[in-house]
Amino acid sequence: MKILVLGAGKMGSFFLDLLSFDHETAVFEKNPERLRFTYNTQRFTKLEEIRDFAPELVINAVTVKYTIEAFKEVIPFLPKDAILSDIASVKTGLKEFYNDCKHRYVSTHPMFGPTFANLSQLHHENAIIISEGDSKGRSFFKDLYSRLGLNIYEYTFEEHDKTVAYSLSIPFVSTFVFAAVMKHQDAPGTTFKRHMNIAKGVLSEDDFLLQEVLFNPYTSGQVAQIRKELAELLSIIDNKDAIGMKAFLTKIRENLKNDILSN
Repeated sequence: MKILVLGAGKMGSFFLDLLSFDHETAVFEKNPERLRFTYNTQRFTKLEEIRDFAPELVINAVTVKYTIEAFKEVIPFLPKDAILSDIASVKTGLKEFYNDCKHRYVSTHPMFGPTFANLSQLHHENAIIISEGDSKGRSFFKDLYSRLGLNIYEYTFEEHDKTVAYSLSIPFVSTFVFAAVMKHQDAPGTTFKRHMNIAKGVLSEDDFLLQEVLFNPYTSGQVAQIRKELAELLSIIDNKDAIGMKAFLTKIRENLKNDILSN
């Protein structure tokens, strides 16, 4: 298959490395410096080159802020039967865009990133394939993600956004609160250092991505749940309620136990 990847960032380069030995691949990247370390693939910096390549599948791997903009820019240079695909972690506006663009599409979300994941060992990681897309496109990514050993789930756009609100907004908000109240430690403990590393990783993400995750319409309810639990914990602490603390710890350990069993 002839596959065009938009963007030669970390995820774009990951997909190129993954696909270039089994498919005819090309990458479109406006910043030529990002193309210095790409290999075994055609490298494009001009839109006219895309027309000559005539891709069958386009994988949009640009930063989430420019996902739809990048599609709009390249569509005039694509064959009419080309399948559009995105790997965006935030799907805001994408369903409406796909419904209007007159191209077949497939939307997926590899739920790992270059910040924390070991891209060579992904069998503990997950991927979501949006069920509303083109069947051929879904089959392509299902096969690809299966070969990587990923756990695959099929959700609608709405179900995806609800999942992201839970799986991303809770750790993001918890990290923000930790970073907001932290202060320099001359001799930090192991737990503190681990939280610090997580905070640095999360806050190295693109600001627009962090914003869009938190602006997900389902995020507010998750944050309200955090506020509720914090209020309960603060009451226990203020009252030095040993029985209440025991019950709280039992509850959260049970949550962790149930999560481990489900995995």
